[in-house]
Amino acid sequence: MATHATYPSLRGKTVLITGGAEGIGAATVELFTLQGSQVIFIDIAEPSAKKTIDRALSRAKDANVQAKAPIFYNCNVSDLPKLQDMVKSIQDKHGMIHILVNNAAAAGNRARLETENVRPEDWEVNINTNLRHVFFMSQAVLPAMREAKSGSIINLGSITWRIPAQGTPEYGKYNIRINSVMPGAIATQRQRDEVLTPEYREEVMRGQSLQRDLEPEEVAKVIVFLGSDEASGVTGSSYVVDGGWCSDP
Repeated sequence: MATHATYPSLRGKTVLITGGAEGIGAATVELFTLQGSQVIFIDIAEPSAKKTIDRALSRAKDANVQAKAPIFYNCNVSDLPKLQDMVKSIQDKHGMIHILVNNAAAAGNRARLETENVRPEDWEVNINTNLRHVFFMSQAVLPAMREAKSGSIINLGSITWRIPAQGTPEYGKYNIRINSVMPGAIATQRQRDEVLTPEYREEVMRGQSLQRDLEPEEVAKVIVFLGSDEASGVTGSSYVVDGGWCSDP
């Protein structure tokens, strides 16, 4: 297993991740756990969440890292009232969220419907999951970050990359950094099962400079860096992790 970068500034920090049970989110849970952070993650896939917790603790044990067990909360991020109540409960119980990773997104076949096949309910699911939760999660944690004059918010997704430009000037004076990460064709298990057909993989390889599948942890490494103090001067930026598919974000 590959070694991981160590960021001492992350030890003891509280990290909240949406969509942390599978794929990029699960890899992010594991890497923050290896940093000694208290990781809290929200998802609806409870069996996968338990596996992610076990894997994170196993990796920490193998790396001789004194790690806190990640904490799982079951919530659909598209259910806004429940999500808001849950985030308030999390902050009441665990204190300030130092790092927020807005990772949850509609994925698989439902997120890739042809225009003529999109139903209103499909549209609502995608907007509420990919966009709305990002805004309201950020809204929930920003007051404590502003008071502490410290914090990091990392947004993932092709839609949310526009959010840093809006939030950065307003919160930069409080030393709150807001960045986004834009993954390309990442070979998560769901992608392998539902999207990465031989034809689509050929298309990906024609576009990518790196002629191999990209793994979720390759995205998670960028997220962990942005959450650390080593990225203290980085805000309002978008990081593309796509194997060289797009030369300009």
